[in-house]
Amino acid sequence: MHIKKGDKVQVITGKDKGKQGTVLVAHPKKNRVVVEGVNIVKKHAKPSQGNPQGGILELEASVHVSNVMVIDPKDGVPTRVGYELKDGKKVRVAKKSGETLDK
Repeated sequence: MHIKKGDKVQVITGKDKGKQGTVLVAHPKKNRVVVEGVNIVKKHAKPSQGNPQGGILELEASVHVSNVMVIDPKDGVPTRVGYELKDGKKVRVAKKSGETLDK
C-alpha cells in the first residue's frame, strides 16, 4: 500500500472531497485508511466503565485507499507515489517533485 500512518493526504472523491488530514490508522490487508476529520460517523454507545455517560459518539470511519492521495511535501498539492532505491533501501517518492516521502 502506498500510504502509511502519519502521511498528509487529501480526499479526491466522495462526500469529503477536498478535505486534508493525517492518516491515523492504515489497514493494508483491507486497503483502507482512517483519516483525521474525514468520514465522520455517529456511533451509539451504551454506558460502560470507560464511557459512563454513553450516548452518541462522532468518530472517523475508514475510507478506501484509492479515494485519497498523498500531499507533496514540497508543493502541498496531491501527488502520485513512486518508488526508488536509495542507499540500498526502497523509499517512496512524490511523482510531482521527486521529493522523498519516507523520513
